[in-house]
Amino acid sequence: MRIDLHTHSTASDGTDTPAELVRNAAAQGLDVVALTDHDTVGGHAEAMAALPPGLTLVTGAELSCRLRPAVSGASGAASDATPAAGDDDGIGLHLLAYLFDPREPDLARERELVRDDRVPRAQAMVTKLRELGVPITWEQVARIAGDGAVGRPHIATALVDLGVVPTVSDAFTAQWLGNDGRAYVSKHELDPFDAIRLVKAAGGVTVLAHPLARKRGRCVPESALAELAAAGLDGVETDHMDHDGPARARLRALAADLDLLTTGSSDYHGSRKTCRLGEYTTDPEIYGEIVRRATGAFPVPGAGG
Repeated sequence: MRIDLHTHSTASDGTDTPAELVRNAAAQGLDVVALTDHDTVGGHAEAMAALPPGLTLVTGAELSCRLRPAVSGASGAASDATPAAGDDDGIGLHLLAYLFDPREPDLARERELVRDDRVPRAQAMVTKLRELGVPITWEQVARIAGDGAVGRPHIATALVDLGVVPTVSDAFTAQWLGNDGRAYVSKHELDPFDAIRLVKAAGGVTVLAHPLARKRGRCVPESALAELAAAGLDGVETDHMDHDGPARARLRALAADLDLLTTGSSDYHGSRKTCRLGEYTTDPEIYGEIVRRATGAFPVPGAGG
């Protein structure tokens, strides 16, 4: 049983439409795929309607959060997460939320606030890039984003098109769009403790996405991860393209200590990133536990699935 619990469509910053994504997932031999677009459930209906036989869809979203200094700096942090002197903006992180009720009003309101801030934030990053000498335009970024929720990957794609960086991943560094990068601009983001509470209230399950993806910027301190676990975090995404062997081993050890589930996922974005559907997968027993804990929604089987 092959299970990929982290993918993106054109509803946010992927290049596959939701329908194309589920068809491609089935073609890659997946049995279960989660659609986790950034801060939106806008692709779920199309994915459900196009779901091929034998493929099960897990509905979800990847929520934008920020761990504020009161927590993120409290412990002195892990060796890869020490805050820079004078930096009080906290640490950006992503929370995968699975099988929550999308109609729950408090969580829906927070997702809307994040989405509403995406355009002015992206425009501000374009302005910063232009100040750095990059001949990028907002029109170019808006054309790339199309009807999706505009975000950094769309800007990164423009940088690739302009020859500034060779790949989208290379744009997510301190030089450009990384969390502490020269062209980075913050946006409205949920407090992760509030996000966990809201998702739980909506019947969902929470997994911290790529927590040791060091090249993206500062990572969550281990002390803060313990606090998130105590607040109800269900798991951590361990097997991910941005985690090397030592990072995966450390996350597995932390998960064991904190009684957290461990997942594996591709973080597929279509042609925007090099990762493939099913490149990393989740153990069926872990998937079963996620489904068991969820009360807000159920996995959707394809016809004949």
